[in-house]
Amino acid sequence: MLRLIVSALLLAIIPVSAEAATYCFEDLGTSGCPWKETFTKWQLRRLSCQNLWYVRNSIYDRKGFCFKTQDGKETFDNSDCSIHNPSSIHFNIHEWTNITYIRQIESDKGCTP
Repeated sequence: MLRLIVSALLLAIIPVSAEAATYCFEDLGTSGCPWKETFTKWQLRRLSCQNLWYVRNSIYDRKGFCFKTQDGKETFDNSDCSIHNPSSIHFNIHEWTNITYIRQIESDKGCTP
């Protein structure tokens, strides 16, 4: 429930586009879109654990991943999901690098998965 509230606040504060499915974020990179560019570790380190979780999982959601956790189901729309195994997702270099950086920073900060 907390992640849902945080996600709602995050969407209210930092989305670039009115279309939620695009998942572009202000103050990250030039475009703010994790599939268009690789964000710097410095930019990502400024985010809270909840926002790191949201940005990372928005990449998965945009690719059609079906979330299994309650937080994932409450935050992202599974009605249009098609991929059940995350290893089946084909990420571009920006998405893959952003996920890698975010996981590293989440680990450094001691964020819970």
